[in-house]
Formats: sequence, structure tokens, C-alpha cells
Amino acid sequence: MPIVDVAYQSPITQDELRTLAAMLPHAVSLAVECPEEPFDGDLRPGDVVIRFQQRSPYDSADLDLLIEVRSKWFATRAEDRHERCERLRDAILDAMGPLSVGVYLSLPVAGWAQTD
Repeated sequence: MPIVDVAYQSPITQDELRTLAAMLPHAVSLAVECPEEPFDGDLRPGDVVIRFQQRSPYDSADLDLLIEVRSKWFATRAEDRHERCERLRDAILDAMGPLSVGVYLSLPVAGWAQTD
């Protein structure tokens, strides 16, 4: 289950945020799929957690969108993580149009538990 933090600047409109919120779960799932956690194309609630945060005047990033994805470390994910970031960035640009976008993929050794 990837956790995605989206930091955005004020020029991003509410319609653009809705577009991003709609496309990110699928795009992130494709970006992190691996043999250990294959993506079957059927997203269920909680499969991808996305949190949006508008940049404050004190933030230092100059990007329109900064997308940080955290997903459990697997060797098969780690070996091509840069390409995974590029594919996700390109999917975002395809959906959103020309923006300055940064994608950061973090693969910590982690565990997850939740209630039903």
C-alpha cells in the first residue's frame, strides 16, 4: 500500500487537483507494482493513500507539484526506482499538462497493519 504526499502551489486549480486525485491511485500502483505486490488493476479502498497539502510561503520547493511516494522496499522495486519515478512523472504530465513536477520514491523497509 503506497502512501502518497502531494505538495502543490496555489496556481494549481481545484479541477486540476480533482484530476490528479482521480489518476494518481492507478498511476502510483503501476509505478510500484512488482512480483511481490502485483497490481491486478482492481483498486480497492485503502490500496493507495493520498494526502494533499498546499505549499506555504515558507516552503522552499519551486515545483508546481511535488509527489512523494512511500512504498515497502523490495529488491525488484529498488533496482529500477529511477525509471519508476520517470514513468509516474510522465503519467502526471500526460494528465495535467505542462507543469514543473518532481517525483520522489522512497522504499523503506516497513510493515503495515490496519483494521477491516
